[in-house]
Order: sequence, then C-alpha cells, then structure tokens
Amino acid sequence: MTDMRRWFWLGAVLLLCVFLYVLHPILSPFLVGILLAYLADPLVDKLEKWKLSRTWGVVVVFALFTLLLVLALLVLIPMLAKQLVSLYQMAPQMLDWLQHTALPWVQTRLGLAEGFWKFDQIKAAISSHMGQTTDVVGVILSQATASGLALMAWLANFVLIPVVAFYLLRDWDLMMAKIRSLLPRQREGQIVRLAGECHEVLGAFVRGQLLVMLALGVIYATGLMLVGLQLGLLIGVVAGLAAIVPYMGFVIGIGSAIIAGLFQFGLDPFHLIAIVAVFMIGQALEGMVLTPLLVGDRIGLHPVAVIFAILAGGELFGFTGVLLALPVAAVIMVLVRHMHDLYKDSNIYAGSEDPDL
Repeated sequence: MTDMRRWFWLGAVLLLCVFLYVLHPILSPFLVGILLAYLADPLVDKLEKWKLSRTWGVVVVFALFTLLLVLALLVLIPMLAKQLVSLYQMAPQMLDWLQHTALPWVQTRLGLAEGFWKFDQIKAAISSHMGQTTDVVGVILSQATASGLALMAWLANFVLIPVVAFYLLRDWDLMMAKIRSLLPRQREGQIVRLAGECHEVLGAFVRGQLLVMLALGVIYATGLMLVGLQLGLLIGVVAGLAAIVPYMGFVIGIGSAIIAGLFQFGLDPFHLIAIVAVFMIGQALEGMVLTPLLVGDRIGLHPVAVIFAILAGGELFGFTGVLLALPVAAVIMVLVRHMHDLYKDSNIYAGSEDPDL
C-alpha cells in the first residue's frame, strides 16, 4: 500500500469518527432502523423465495412485528407496570427489612461493630418522596412536562425508527449491491470475504443472542411466578435482558430473586431452593440447548470483550455508542483474527532465513 493510500484510509477513518462524534445525538433512530432492517432481512429474503415481491415481503414482516408489539403493549407492559408500582411502594419496607433483619444477621456472622450499617437517611428520603405522591405515572408526566421539547424529540425519533427501517429493508439488497460495486476491484474478493465473516459473527450473536434473551426471560419469569415470587415477572424480564452478556443475566437475576425471596418468604427453605432451581434450570438449558441451537459456536466474542465494548461505546457516544459497540467489536475481532493468521505465516514469527534480518 502506497503512502497516498495510507493517508487516504487514515483520513477516511478520522472523518468517520468526527462524523459520529458530531452527529451522534441524532443517529440513534437511524442506527436502530439499520439494526431492525438487518435483523429482518433474512425473513424478507425467505418471503421473496416464496414468490412474494420485496415490498410486500417487507409489509408482511412489519405487520408481524406490529402484531407482536401490540400484544406486548396489551399484555406484558401493564403487568410490568404493576410490578414496578409494587416495587416503588415496597421500597421503604424493604429498607426496613434490610436494616432490622438482614444486615443485623450479616453483622452478627461477620462480627462487625454495632451501628456499622446506617440507612436512616436513605429511608427518610424515600419515605418523604413517597409521602409527596404515590402516583408513579404522575411523577413521570410531571418530568415529561418539564422537558416538553425533549419529549417531542423522543417521540419524533420513535416515529422515525419504523420509517427508516421500512425503506432500508425494502432497498437492502440494492444498497448492498451498490456498496459492493464501489469496492476497489483488486481487493473486492478479500473485502467481501472479510465482510462475510463479520456478518457471520455479528448475525450469529445479535439474532441468536436476542432469541436466547427472549427464551431465558420467559423461563425465568414463568418459573419465578410459579414459585410465587411477587416480583417474579419483573426480575425475569431484567435477567433476560441482562443475558445479552453471557452469565450476567444469571448473576443479576439470581441475586435479585434471592433478595426478593428473603424479603417475601423469610428463611423458608422450600421457596429459596425453588428460586435457585429456576435459575439453575435456565442456566442448564442455555448452555446445553439454547446457545448451541440458536447462537452456535462461531461467535468468537468473549463475554469480557462484549462488556468492554458496550461500556466503551456508551462512554464515548452514549446510546449511539452502545448500538455501535457490538458491530465494531465484531469487525475488530475478525481483523484481529486475520492479523493473527498473517503473523503466524510471517517471517517474524517463524524466523527469517536472511541472516541480515
């Protein structure tokens, strides 16, 4: 590669970084739309194989997604809102239980000094806030009214997402073909091969892990509700969402479920063992059935790399960075893999036959 080409690609990368930094506040709906189009493209391709036009295939997929969203709004969202209100109202009681029951027990076992735990100020603050209003919706609406412009911008972005996703999904194959036609002719095969590997890694992780998250959320929520845990649905959904990083959903879910179980059931061994069993069954199903079936073994994204990518993206570009974190991590992983192969095949690794080197 000549110096001119090096400077060209370096300038292009720097320009892209500046573009993302300057415009990241408005990029979120477009990135979400791209993500939705990317996820739905295989479904539309299958419908095209069934002799359905591209536009009608997109319409069918959007109708299916809309139906699922409506069902979620009518069934799941009210149940989650009810449990959030219950959690909001139970917070002072949970702090009382934590201060007078749980922490004294820990203090006795660990031999800590008297008065080591102090929750009076936190409890007083929460109690005073509860005294001001018990209407969570009223609090949310008051905050939204105070920032009306921000609310309007959020609604505009929310409406923009399906519009962007629809047109991108309809023209997805055409855009991919045009991008491929712009690739350097000598490097087209290599770039397409690398892009295919990135697509394989990213597609396996995003599509597969989303299905794993959904399945684990259903397993955890159903199991905890059958056990009788009052906040079972909320904890199950949170644990399922946290499963985007392997094992994080399990740790967050079982920790919060045991704390909620201790508060609700005390030291009753039957309920505590049942709560642990729910997460053990979910973890076993994830490792032996869900991940091999839905994700496969071609991901290559280590859990630590996923955590670092998400945190780094959020720190640099906020929510936009979180959306970009996994695609960028997948591309970097593929490039690092090829650099590793090139290094293994190089004279630097094997040793040069030239004595002067």
